[in-house]
Amino acid sequence: MFVNDCLNVNEKGHLTIGGCDTVDLAKKYGTPLYVLDETTIRETCRSYVNSFKKFYDGNGMPLYASKALSCKEMCRIANEEGLGLDVVSGGEIYTAVQAGFPMEKVHFHGNNKTADEIRFALDSKVGKFVVDNLYELELINQIAEEKGVVANISFRIKPGVDAHTHNFIRTGQIDSKFGFALETGEAFEAVKKALTYNNVALKELHCHIGSQIFDIDPFVTAAEIMLDFMGKIKDELNVVITELNLGGGFGIMYTEEDEPVPYENYMEKVSEAVKAKAKEHNLPVPYIYIEPGRSIAGEAGITLYTVGGKKNIPDVRTYVSVDGGMTDNIRYALYQSAYTVVNASKADKEATEIVTVAGKCCESGDLVQEHTKVAEVEVGDTLAVLSTGAYNYSMASNYNRIPRPAMVMVNNGESRVIIKRESYEDIVRNDI
Repeated sequence: MFVNDCLNVNEKGHLTIGGCDTVDLAKKYGTPLYVLDETTIRETCRSYVNSFKKFYDGNGMPLYASKALSCKEMCRIANEEGLGLDVVSGGEIYTAVQAGFPMEKVHFHGNNKTADEIRFALDSKVGKFVVDNLYELELINQIAEEKGVVANISFRIKPGVDAHTHNFIRTGQIDSKFGFALETGEAFEAVKKALTYNNVALKELHCHIGSQIFDIDPFVTAAEIMLDFMGKIKDELNVVITELNLGGGFGIMYTEEDEPVPYENYMEKVSEAVKAKAKEHNLPVPYIYIEPGRSIAGEAGITLYTVGGKKNIPDVRTYVSVDGGMTDNIRYALYQSAYTVVNASKADKEATEIVTVAGKCCESGDLVQEHTKVAEVEVGDTLAVLSTGAYNYSMASNYNRIPRPAMVMVNNGESRVIIKRESYEDIVRNDI
C-alpha cells in the first residue's frame, strides 16, 4: 500500500511512521512538519556498506550526497554507519565540521567553487576536491601553494551517457554545466595539465550521469567508459589512477508506478564491469566510491500538513489547501514531480476523492500535486506527502516570509526534533 515499510495504519485508522501516529505528531510539533524514520535511513546506509564488502571485497566507500538533506543529524548518522560525505558548498562543509564529521572522508563538489570556499575547505582538511573546470584547477593549485599544502583532487568527467531522466537532472551528457567532456579531448588535456602542477595530486576520476534513474545499463556503460579512460591515461601518460567515483542517481519510489532497481543489483552488475575492464586494461581494480543521497533519505521521509480549506469548482477540480506548499516542497513547481498523497487522518479509508493539493503561497503555481486520489478530505485533516526526505528541506525557502518547518526523527515509536521550526524572528534576523 505504501512506498516504504516504515509506514503503516494503526487502530485509529491513522497513518503511522516508525511506530508514531502521524496525526499525533502533527498535533505535538505543528505543521508543516518533516518526519524521518531513522531505522530506514540506517538500514539503507548499511545495505550500501555491506554491498561494498560483498562485491568489492571492501575496496570502496559510499559517500552520502548531503545535498539531498544536509543537517547535523544526517552527518552524524552517515559517520556512524561508515559512510563518507559528498558536499557542494561552504555551508555543507561547515555543517559537516560542526557535526564532527571526519573531514578526510569528505569530497567537495561544485561547478563554481569560490576562492573563499576553497580556502575554507583546505583549512577544514577536506579529503578531496572534485574539480569541474580548468579555471578551478588553477585556482585550487594557487591557493594550495599559498597555504603550503597539496590538495588531493578528482576530475569530474562527462561520460556522454544518456540516463533517460528529466532534462533538468541529466548531468552525464556533453551539453552540461558540469565537468570535462571526453569526446572533445578536454578531459585528457585536463589530466595532462594537472600533472604539471605541484600543489594538486590527481587521485581519482568521477562521473555522475543523472538522478532518479531506474535502469542499470547506463551505470554499467558509464563505468566501462571511465575504466577505458583510465586505461588511456595509463597507456599514454604512464599514470595509474587508483580511485574511481561512479556518482549516484539511483531511483526511489515516489508513486506505485515507480519501479526502482534493488541497489544490490546495481552494485553487482557495475562491479562485474569494473573488474572486467580493469583486467582488460591491466589496471588494479580501483577503490570505488558512489554517492547515494535520495536513495538514503528520500523514502525515509514524509511531510505532514493540516488542511485549512476546500474549494470545489464544478466540472473543473477540487482544491484542498494546506499550510505549506512550494516553500517546503518546490519540486512539483520545478519538475512536476509525482508524489503519493495520503489522508493521514483516514489512512484506513479508500482513496476515492480526486483533489489538487494547493499550498498557501501567493502563486498560482504553488501546488503540491494535481488530480491525486485521497480518502475524502475534511478541513482539519492531516495530509501526508510520502517520499519527501530528499530535496524538500534542502530546497526549502522563505518565500512570502514563511518560516521553514521543523524536522522530526522517529525511531520505534519515539520522536525527537533534529531541526527546529523557524520563527518570525529567524526570518528578520539578518535585516538591518
